Amino acid sequence: MCGIIGYIGNKEAFPILINGLKRLEYRGYDSSGVALLQNNESIIYKKKGKVSDLENFIADSDVSGNIGIGHTRWATHGEPNDVNAHPHTSLNGHFTLIHNGIIENYGRLKDVLVSVGYTFKGETDTEVLVNLIEYIYMRGNVNAELAVHYALAKVIGAYGLVVLCKNEPDQLIAARKGSPLVIGIGEGEHFIASDATPIVEHTNSVIYLNNDNVAIIKKNELTLKTTDNDELTPNIQKLNLGIGEIEKNGYAHFMLKEIFEQPRSIKDTCRGRISLEEKSIRLGGLHAVMPKLIDAKRIIIVGCGTSWHAGLVGEYLIEDFARIPVEVEYSSEFRYRKPVLNDTDVVIAISQSGETADTLAAIELARSAGATVIGISNVVGSSIPRETNAGVYTHAGPEIGVASTKAFTTQITVLSMIAIELGMKRGTLTPKESNGLMEELILIPEKLERIIKMNDSFEKIAALYKNANNFLYLGRGYFFPVALEGALKLKEISYIHAEGYPAAEMKHGPIALIDENMPVVVIAAKDNSYEKIVSNIQEIKARKGIVIAIVTEGDTVIREMADHVLEIPKADFALAPILAVVPLQLLSYHIAVMRGCNIDQPRNLAKSVTVE
Repeated sequence: MCGIIGYIGNKEAFPILINGLKRLEYRGYDSSGVALLQNNESIIYKKKGKVSDLENFIADSDVSGNIGIGHTRWATHGEPNDVNAHPHTSLNGHFTLIHNGIIENYGRLKDVLVSVGYTFKGETDTEVLVNLIEYIYMRGNVNAELAVHYALAKVIGAYGLVVLCKNEPDQLIAARKGSPLVIGIGEGEHFIASDATPIVEHTNSVIYLNNDNVAIIKKNELTLKTTDNDELTPNIQKLNLGIGEIEKNGYAHFMLKEIFEQPRSIKDTCRGRISLEEKSIRLGGLHAVMPKLIDAKRIIIVGCGTSWHAGLVGEYLIEDFARIPVEVEYSSEFRYRKPVLNDTDVVIAISQSGETADTLAAIELARSAGATVIGISNVVGSSIPRETNAGVYTHAGPEIGVASTKAFTTQITVLSMIAIELGMKRGTLTPKESNGLMEELILIPEKLERIIKMNDSFEKIAALYKNANNFLYLGRGYFFPVALEGALKLKEISYIHAEGYPAAEMKHGPIALIDENMPVVVIAAKDNSYEKIVSNIQEIKARKGIVIAIVTEGDTVIREMADHVLEIPKADFALAPILAVVPLQLLSYHIAVMRGCNIDQPRNLAKSVTVE
């Protein structure tokens, strides 16, 4: 859950490193640092806090050099401070290392190193790893590459790392197991990063490292090997990413930009997949496994956070349209509870980044049990698309804001298309029903545009409740997961305590919290439980609760009852969650802005959760 950047070439490394860290700061922002090779010595600057703090710290320092590595950290082992910040240097100064992931057996390795005279300055597993590499290098009298190979053979855990050896100053060594790394190829230069965002402005030719890959990187040469030292042929790919996609383009925050991008991202998700003329849906990534999906006895959806909420919507969609039983599991719980799986099950794994460690572990478990595993991800070349039997990209475009927005709506869009296609192929949807749903899905972007134009209304309501201490979010059916997602967004970026509940469960406990100080957000768009949600609103008002209602345009019943009403366009209620969540995203955004919170980098969170 950290950002890695490295450079080797003929240019000055520091500007590339510091700009790369700014691009990567959404991945981790507790501390940051750089190491530059100067006269065969590794010069390190690192600082607790944001990348801007690091930049100010080294403003008057010598930052020359053509080889360097940089890192922005989200703390796992050891508190965020200057000592625990990366890069880390070995005791005798031979090696400098940056690392993402967790070394699970670092305690035992540390004990061994202490017994032979090593001492440690900080609390990180990374410092243990860099000293292990040095110990093997010195004790075994081997070169840096072999020292890295031998050290990784003793490591249990996950890593994406880059190593600099001052005695072999013409190379960087990168290795990956479970934590992503990508290498950019330029003319007489190479770039290394934890994702493509800091590379795209320099080159569009990249190599995505697979698990158990080690790369020996020089200015004009790259050698790719396995951790067992077998040489591999690099697979060079072209980046389909523009620099404008990873910049704010005039928006105050990435989160606001990404909320406003949702009409376009859903168009991109549907493009080439829905044909109204042919009355068909074609998800090419699922072609090979479609027979398994059609005949599935059970579908299990796994995900974390926002992706789990999208999976809950997917449960309703697939059961409604395709009549296949669906279970939705937290990835982290799925892998530890010994789930019953067989070869007639299909597991759908959802992750924006494609690198979520818990979800990758769930995939490994499912595949080992013989289940067919499908991935839904946004990031091309990420781990989940490579580790699954088949999959679908959301095409949401880069999502830099830590609080996920367009990932959620595009994940639901993909799940909708899967459910409709399955319903068509299984005969559980009539042609009229499937055609109507496809037409509705195509119209969603235009309806989202109409919601976004009402942004000022959401801002006015936010101003009234920005100082609230608690919020309750309620929804029924398809709108229950939307309630969960709305509460999560508020928690993530405003730090206000918020809970999402099925509206019918309110009277089984949460109703005790309701008073004149409790804002209750009710997702009350018209569906087959509309009359029930009206009753729930009456129960809230009877206890002097404040009701903020999301309703279908033209609703007059709830308008007379609620304190505030936010309208969304009419849509088939199965697809309305895509619309209903946007007012909740904007409400959370404006509240957080008014509270002075860091919108794109909320405290304690990171974008790509690559540790368990």
